Amino acid sequence: MDHILNEVTNTVHKRTPGASAVETPCGVTYNVADEHLRRVSSDSLVTTATKCGRCFDDGGGY
Repeated sequence: MDHILNEVTNTVHKRTPGASAVETPCGVTYNVADEHLRRVSSDSLVTTATKCGRCFDDGGGY
């Protein structure tokens, strides 16, 4: 499963299936410039990244 990493806040978001590469269900990344967002696979997530609290039940960010 692909996720979106906000490199400014170091927060991982779920990617909206079938949407643009950087669209997330929480909408937090809507106003973030594309150059600060990166698609990552769940396997390659940086262990220091925080999960978005709106996208993930066990998340703590936002």
